[in-house]
Amino acid sequence: MPRLPSLTARKVVRALKRAGFVEDRQKGSHLILIQPETKARTVVPVHAGRTIKEPLLRGILRDANLS
Repeated sequence: MPRLPSLTARKVVRALKRAGFVEDRQKGSHLILIQPETKARTVVPVHAGRTIKEPLLRGILRDANLS
């Protein structure tokens, strides 16, 4: 798998929403998104001014069943 960029939480959430995910709930700074058809669930940490690094982004993509 190629290297993934460091992205902000806002960009990750926007991409997941384009893939069909909807906001399920939020607990503190963690936003839980769910894909209604496949029931895939993923958690995105939303911290202002911080980026999501490659290992965490890889885990989010794995949880969301995306490539």
